[in-house]
Amino acid sequence: MSHNAGPAAAEPMRILAFGDSLTAGLGLAEAETLTTQLSEALTKMGRPASVINGGVSGDTTAGGVARIDWALADQPQVMILALGANDMLRGLDPANTRANLQAIIAKAQAAGIEIVLAGMLAPPNLGSEYKTAFDALYPALAQAHDFLFLPFLLQDVAQDSGLNQADGMHPNGKGVAVMVQHLLPLVTEAMDRVARRSAT
Repeated sequence: MSHNAGPAAAEPMRILAFGDSLTAGLGLAEAETLTTQLSEALTKMGRPASVINGGVSGDTTAGGVARIDWALADQPQVMILALGANDMLRGLDPANTRANLQAIIAKAQAAGIEIVLAGMLAPPNLGSEYKTAFDALYPALAQAHDFLFLPFLLQDVAQDSGLNQADGMHPNGKGVAVMVQHLLPLVTEAMDRVARRSAT
């Protein structure tokens, strides 16, 4: 038995990864998925967490709004909000994407959940006007709510063939490991915020 297994050992914190195929782990073995790799990385750091896979492949922010109540039934304490890529791929109005994300955020905040916002960037081929509007919506939300914020979920992964599956859009296990490294400091800070809140 480890030394911290006594009564003082806290319950593993519940972290909901709420997103699309990037969260769901499309095309990956279970061991390679974002939720599994994140959970293992946190355990290695001595921060046991139950990471809930709230990813639905192909989901849009509107889909997220439709299922957020159901997802929150698991009573997560931290939520990684990573939706919007499919809105962008479909060329949906960024104002609607932002409104949907705001609706999801409002539900999570009402439940007292600490949010880590993972942003997306639009590719240049959607046009500069669309790219400007879409790319701005995540920083604006992060600033409005003072969220822990990863501006681009696929930072250092996008466009790297060695880190993506054959479709060039979905990361492979190695790519997911890079995503986890970028998310870790934000997720651990969110966990600390939850712990500080419950201690007061």
